[in-house]
Amino acid sequence: MSITLDLTGRVVAVTGGTRGVGAGIARAFLRAGAQVLVCARRPPAEPVQEAGRKAGFTAVDLRDPAAVTAFLDAAADRYGRLDVLVNNAGGTPFRLLGAAEDAARHLRVLELNLLAPLTASLAALPHLRRSRGSVIMIGSVSGTRPSPGTAAYGAAKAGLANLAASMAVEWAPDVRVNTVVPGMVRTELSHLHYGDEAGVAAVGATVPLGRLAEPEEIGAACLFLASPQAGYITGAALTVHGGGERPAFLAAATANHPATDTHDASGTPGTTEEN
Repeated sequence: MSITLDLTGRVVAVTGGTRGVGAGIARAFLRAGAQVLVCARRPPAEPVQEAGRKAGFTAVDLRDPAAVTAFLDAAADRYGRLDVLVNNAGGTPFRLLGAAEDAARHLRVLELNLLAPLTASLAALPHLRRSRGSVIMIGSVSGTRPSPGTAAYGAAKAGLANLAASMAVEWAPDVRVNTVVPGMVRTELSHLHYGDEAGVAAVGATVPLGRLAEPEEIGAACLFLASPQAGYITGAALTVHGGGERPAFLAAATANHPATDTHDASGTPGTTEEN
């Protein structure tokens, strides 16, 4: 039995939806028939499109609450409704907390990954209440475990999951709020984190499913949570990480018996891309 998720007539806004995971999310909703609007600070090199349809683009600095509100209000005014907000924009450079640098840099990471989704969700709330829509937060496995080198990012993503759970309670029954928690995702920027194809394959081998996720797979999870089939799901965190990271003790236990363990269980980079 096949299940078709049809969101024809629905209006979806995806922050940071011009590349990487965000573009994969936007394409999933375009494929399902939704009208999709994406925003980022800079326009994409080429339009985000799928199934012969294009996502609309607006340049927005998500750290500017007035600009975020204007973007979402304009979307609702133009199409007469707003059904889904996907808070995808985020990310961080590798930056140790003990490095001799301005703490404001860490604060900017918190602002983009935690405060900006809060600002956007509040701006979207009146429109989502009218449509009985939903908010989807894009979290990260960095928010579920220690995140050395990206500590502010991990803290922000942990806070984001808690924020979503609280929103789900406060805004029920009119608006559903859920979190998708991706692991490592293969995007056009993967080489910056993992090197060449051999590096990507080596990192993917540390995941039980043997590879990194594709952006469209994160999009598929978002599409499900936004669909009527998930109508009784709110306050949930859906982990999409291919089984997570192989426990280090397995590598230690099989160190003298390599034939019994075909995976490279070395550590993985401390950040995921675009989420």
